[in-house]
Amino acid sequence: MSHELPIERIMQTGLLTCQPSTPLCEAAQRMAERQCSSIVVVAAGRALGIWTEHDALAVDFADPASLRRPIGEMMSQPVISLPLSTPLGEAAMRFAAEGRRHFLVVDDREMPRGILSQTDVALNQGLEPYLRLREVQGAMHQRPLVLLGHQLLSEAACHMREFGGDAAVVRCVDGELGILTERDLVRFVARHPGDTPVDGLASRPLLTVRPHDTLIAARDSLIDNRVRHLAVLDDAGEVVGLLGFRDMLAGAEQLYLQDLREALEQRDHALAQSRHNLQLAERVIDSSLEGIIITDAQNRIEFVNPAFSHMTGYSVEEVLGRTPQILSSGRHDAAFYRQMWDTLQRCGYWRGEIWNRRKSGELYLELLTITAISDEEGKTTHYAALFNDITHIRENEERIRRLAYYDALTGLPNRRLLEDRLELAIRHAHRNQSRLAVIFLDLDHFKQVNDTLGHAMGDELLVVIAERLQTRLREDDTLARLGGDEFLVLLPDLDEVDEATRIARRLIEAVSEPSQLGEHSFRVGASLGISLYPDDADSAEALIHDADTAMYRAKQEGRNAYRFFRAAMNQQDDRQLMLETALRNSLETGEGIEVYYQPLFERDGGRLHSAEALLRWHHPVFGSVSPVDFIPLAERAGLMVPLGERVMQMVCAQLAAWQREGCEPVPVAVNLSARQFWQNDLPGQVAAMLEAHGLPPGLVGFEVTESTLLDKQQQATTLLQGLRDFGCSLAIDDFGTGYSSLSYLQDLPVTTLKIDRSFIQRLGEGERGSAAIVAAVTGMAHELGLSVVAEGVETEAQRRALQRYPVDLLQGFLFGYPVEPGQFARSHLASQQHANV
Repeated sequence: MSHELPIERIMQTGLLTCQPSTPLCEAAQRMAERQCSSIVVVAAGRALGIWTEHDALAVDFADPASLRRPIGEMMSQPVISLPLSTPLGEAAMRFAAEGRRHFLVVDDREMPRGILSQTDVALNQGLEPYLRLREVQGAMHQRPLVLLGHQLLSEAACHMREFGGDAAVVRCVDGELGILTERDLVRFVARHPGDTPVDGLASRPLLTVRPHDTLIAARDSLIDNRVRHLAVLDDAGEVVGLLGFRDMLAGAEQLYLQDLREALEQRDHALAQSRHNLQLAERVIDSSLEGIIITDAQNRIEFVNPAFSHMTGYSVEEVLGRTPQILSSGRHDAAFYRQMWDTLQRCGYWRGEIWNRRKSGELYLELLTITAISDEEGKTTHYAALFNDITHIRENEERIRRLAYYDALTGLPNRRLLEDRLELAIRHAHRNQSRLAVIFLDLDHFKQVNDTLGHAMGDELLVVIAERLQTRLREDDTLARLGGDEFLVLLPDLDEVDEATRIARRLIEAVSEPSQLGEHSFRVGASLGISLYPDDADSAEALIHDADTAMYRAKQEGRNAYRFFRAAMNQQDDRQLMLETALRNSLETGEGIEVYYQPLFERDGGRLHSAEALLRWHHPVFGSVSPVDFIPLAERAGLMVPLGERVMQMVCAQLAAWQREGCEPVPVAVNLSARQFWQNDLPGQVAAMLEAHGLPPGLVGFEVTESTLLDKQQQATTLLQGLRDFGCSLAIDDFGTGYSSLSYLQDLPVTTLKIDRSFIQRLGEGERGSAAIVAAVTGMAHELGLSVVAEGVETEAQRRALQRYPVDLLQGFLFGYPVEPGQFARSHLASQQHANV
């Protein structure tokens, strides 16, 4: 039964009462007849005292006169009372704490309503205490009082009073066990037994249990046999204890006190934990980087944390009692806030981005979460809002987006964004059965601007060009920068092809306008390639590729012009790609790559002077590929450096082989590309290569074009001098065909000038202009101490014409074709001592 049950439910309601003058024996008689454990002494309706079975221990059974004394002289007073509403648990605790066995139960007017005894409580405890104590030994009264049968009643009562127990075990004369209880004493008072031995007064037989018997079984035995005590016997049959309802109640109260103590400890622990959690929550809120606002149900601010003040500039005092509307930015209309509150009321929370305004007036973007807080009845009592300032995050995201989709220099869309727009334009054109065009634009000679004026000036030019191009386009067109000096233009919704032509012309005109950058004024051109959807391709990648192909055709056919894509261009581009792949493979394996040698003879005397190493490539599929085709291919593919190194290795190896064969090799000149010439530590590489093959430095020379030397004249001088220190001859090839500057010749440590074949061919035809150029170049070269080589001599007329000029060496088909090493050795080296031209 619950400890919260009121005692009114279990108390004895039929009060047994008597007057203070009632003789003790008469009162005891009435208690015995009613089988009550107490009688209340009243006068004028008020309880003066109480006489209980326990009080019978104080009777002097040896004096018969004492049994007729007025009960008022023997009663216990005052009467301790309990209100009707007292919980059972509290009553049980008072029984244990005050050592009492009876309480008078009174109403609100202090009028007696009943008696509550320990037995009443024990009988209504329910099964839980018995199940928890489990065994008899957990509740029995230890060291029971044992009386001998021949002891007198007065002596027994005295022993029981001194022992403090409510019963004693009687060992009868015949050896049987009996029991003498306080209730027995009341009965003896009523019957005036006199001072007789307890052997005949004890109740027999004494019911017994074992210490390990279950307490619930002992309880049932007490109730079933309508007795108050059981003797507890050990295995030897000795009495080791007594068990009664009082003992069970005491054990139950111990459990109750233990439960109460544990409950109080748990409560204290929970309160301490709650305080700790509250303090921790306060610290977390105060140190949170998120702004926190708590409002009441009317949206009035009750709390803000320090982060709120830091982000908004408002102090706590400035916002308490006000609404969050003080932060309103004015950027959101009423519909926005109406939708926010509708969602909040419907779902209990709202999350989104909102613009607000700081106290300083500065706008900021925040990520806001609002949650409705409800009570137990589901009524909203507060709103909690958490927010973060994400202005910088969105700015960074926008910056990242621009970096991802826009060119950092010009601000134009990059290739990625252009391709996205092109994909959309293609779908739109397909749906509307319309055309679109892609223009690939590349600036002409932009590298010279970078090399001459610097990259900073080149970047400035790109910005200017981008602005000009943008002004020549239609509103829906897209101009994008791919990188370097390459641009892409998307022309959607073309009504006719001529419209793309007109825009291409406007773009060329825009680029060709004079550019004034600082003190420098110059012009650049542009080559454009145009591809059409759906005429040329139906995908973004293919359209860009076709426009790129057409642009290269515009460059090949004169620059500063536009060309439409044709299928033949694509086929040529495919062949170029296959050639590039084949060249890479041949370069890795060395198969098909050969060096041919063409002789150079002294004009006067016809003696073999030297040779020029010329690269040849023979492929099993493409056959013999002309240098005119594969050299530019190697330049575009970035293969010139490894290709040049292979040529140098092959030349050195061949010179060493000729030496081992007993031939007397002549110096061999190797052509250097611009990339190979400007690579790091070229002189060191040449020295290491000559040393590795055991060759003297003078056997290997080099030829470079004048455009290579003009780009970085000062650095070129240092590099050439390093090669000259090894004894290498240095020739400027194709002199006169580029941007010739005669002044630089006196500073460059070169040894030879090679007059381009174009001048020699026209010289044989009697052209006066070529003759003047040859005369000027050869005269100047001899004045500078340089040797002169006339290359491309193919006829006798050309040879005779050269007799008039100070030319030192002759080279051309008239004297010998480029041949493989074996043929060169047989035709020239073996007979060089007897050469006669």
